[in-house]
Amino acid sequence: MSSEKINVTIWNENIHEQSKPKILELYPGAIHGFLADKLGSPDLNIRTATLEQPEHGLTEEVLQNTDVLVWWGHIAHNQVADEVVDRIQQHIWDGMGLLCLHSAHMSKIFRRLNGTSGKLHWREVGEKERLWVIDPSHPVTAGLPEHFELPYEEMYGEPFMIAEDAKVLMMSWFEGGEVFRSCYTIQRGRGRMVYFRPGHETFPSFHDANVLKTIANAVRWLKPTCRTPYPKTHIAESFETIAPKDFEHIKAGVIRD
Repeated sequence: MSSEKINVTIWNENIHEQSKPKILELYPGAIHGFLADKLGSPDLNIRTATLEQPEHGLTEEVLQNTDVLVWWGHIAHNQVADEVVDRIQQHIWDGMGLLCLHSAHMSKIFRRLNGTSGKLHWREVGEKERLWVIDPSHPVTAGLPEHFELPYEEMYGEPFMIAEDAKVLMMSWFEGGEVFRSCYTIQRGRGRMVYFRPGHETFPSFHDANVLKTIANAVRWLKPTCRTPYPKTHIAESFETIAPKDFEHIKAGVIRD
């Protein structure tokens, strides 16, 4: 992988776009193509992948050359093959970053990493969402205002079944009165995951500058700091091999200062 650029793979089910033309009007090129275009930057190498491709476009070769995997899923979580999920999980343990967007909270990989059901309360009526930045010092929230609003979104509400070690960066409030932990991070092995709530396919959330800034910040923060096999289990060298001079006096019961 390039040490100068971040290799990003944006994954999308690409199912809604094929059955609802209005979504393609809202997100030309489908959600994955739209995000790839909006996130385009000299420091990013971006590719896309979708559910219908062989191995869902996430072959071993693709993942070996992915620093950050961005995931958007909604209605086909169970169609993602377990062997592909196993592969993704191993690469996250090894250091790859994962950004889960919106309904990816019910994806297999999200639930595995959190060790939970990922369930929550929801309501789809197109109501206002106000996102409050509760940790402005974190790189994912860098440069964001104290809060920003999305005029139309799907409501997600607590309780949200996520890992207990989650570090929450944003909280959302909705017009119905619900609140929601809408952006958080966890560490798994050598890799990190960010969850970010906005992004329902029938609303223009991915057009919002603050939403795009959060996603761009997350991608750069998720770049691996270490990418090696994890966990690496092997038989250690014997003590006699690594410390032959000291071993004899230990066997003889001699204590040295």
